[in-house]
Amino acid sequence: MIEKETIEKLVNNVLDDSRLFLIDIKIKNENVIKVIIDGDDGVTIQDCVDISRGIENNLDREKEDYELSVLSSGLEQPFSMLRQYKKYIGKPIKVIFHDDKIKKGILLEAENDYIVLQEEIEVKHKKNKIKKTGEKLRITMDEIKQAKAEINFN
Repeated sequence: MIEKETIEKLVNNVLDDSRLFLIDIKIKNENVIKVIIDGDDGVTIQDCVDISRGIENNLDREKEDYELSVLSSGLEQPFSMLRQYKKYIGKPIKVIFHDDKIKKGILLEAENDYIVLQEEIEVKHKKNKIKKTGEKLRITMDEIKQAKAEINFN
């Protein structure tokens, strides 16, 4: 079986301090490998192809067969590292706390220990919902169960 550390090393060699960064590697039975990446300004199909080729060029299919997928983390994927938070400064995010309370708003700041969120509150006004600016919330990373990008269709 191919080791996760081997794949991680190969991916990091291809990325080599670029605008892209590794989010996760999953290896299932029979060497089904899934590499998830993100980028400071997005991920292109060509980025995924380049990383896939960088891995494939350093693995020998004669020794071990494998299935490889390289994917962008996507909007539905929760943040797993500070660099993802920093990417979303100035953009809407949703934060789920350990007690399952949810806060939505614009991410203003992201540091190792905390984030600052300009809360957006939905208020009913007659038959419509209106978004109002709420408090600036300082949320420690320990309080966050999950955070991810919030999609606005307005």
